Amino acid sequence: MTDPQEGLDGPTLERLLDEHLPGLRAFVRLKAGPVLRGRESESDVVQSTCREVLVRADTFRHGGEAGFKHWLYSTALRKILNKHEFHTAGKRDTRRDADDDVQLLGAYNAFCSPSRIASAREELDRIEGAFEQLMPQHREVILLSRVIGLSRAEVAAEMGRTEASVRNLLNRALTHLAQQLELR
Repeated sequence: MTDPQEGLDGPTLERLLDEHLPGLRAFVRLKAGPVLRGRESESDVVQSTCREVLVRADTFRHGGEAGFKHWLYSTALRKILNKHEFHTAGKRDTRRDADDDVQLLGAYNAFCSPSRIASAREELDRIEGAFEQLMPQHREVILLSRVIGLSRAEVAAEMGRTEASVRNLLNRALTHLAQQLELR
């Protein structure tokens, strides 16, 4: 990382994006919810987020990897909220030109069997469905701590709670998620 008062250099930015890409994809899928997932590809949101971060890298002033992570996920959240607002403002055509999942799964045929692809899709649906059944505060604490990877202190600050409260909330959230997964 360069001086906290300067923008990010190219290699550092690429490394940070590569490191955080899996978590960013998971964050976008889970935060978007089923309605937005039905209308927007998470890959499009992730790509748009990364593009904005790349274009605006010279404006980054938060310093350190924690600051970068906050900037990256805040950018993704803003994009999700904007897309949700767009799709819920008046009547929008919910049909898609092509089903992205079908196309993606079709591409996987080159190296996976159809049963393996179906199994992976079912597992994603099972996890996302169980996640959607959680209370909003449970979804939020899991996203912040397990998907984004914030420390307990950072989650507490983000959620306006104490660290002990976050620990208890996370334990309850993970217990409820496990129960939902068992039901599916």
